[in-house]
Amino acid sequence: MKRLLTAAIVLSCVTPAVADEFGTLNPDEMTWQHFLEEAERGETGMVICSMGYALTKSGDHKTARTLFQNCANDGYTGAMTWMSQLDNNGLGGDYNPDAAAEWDRRAAELGDPVGKFNYGIALMRGHGVAQDENLGRQFVDEAAGEGLVIAQRLQRADYDLDEVTPDADNWKYAPSF
Repeated sequence: MKRLLTAAIVLSCVTPAVADEFGTLNPDEMTWQHFLEEAERGETGMVICSMGYALTKSGDHKTARTLFQNCANDGYTGAMTWMSQLDNNGLGGDYNPDAAAEWDRRAAELGDPVGKFNYGIALMRGHGVAQDENLGRQFVDEAAGEGLVIAQRLQRADYDLDEVTPDADNWKYAPSF
């Protein structure tokens, strides 16, 4: 009984969000819905952008795509590499290797080691971009030099792409002629 009384007192102290001419009192600011509403308005920020990761891991790729697209367009390189992953796997949108390579190129140009690694692999394969194995290796080498462990692993494997990519994806990288 004492617990019920305590719970009733605590709940009676929680004020729901109320809007008036001065703004919103007790806004609903730490929920998925709040962050999604911000993203739909085109807002970005570190917290909003990080929500895309949890959304895509939960399987809500379409919503994650909205968050990541806004964040990528505002220069968040981590969001660019996630957009690449979504486009390269047809998650929340069409399979689009050209868009995937472009996102990675943009991230690489802004200095992101994951973007450099991914774009390097795309160049080596000619997947979504014209094949240029030498330029691709340069990007991988830059990522490795910046400490990206998987890039270092690819170097040690003498750039054998099977070292870092599951063979289940080989269908994707086969010539389409």
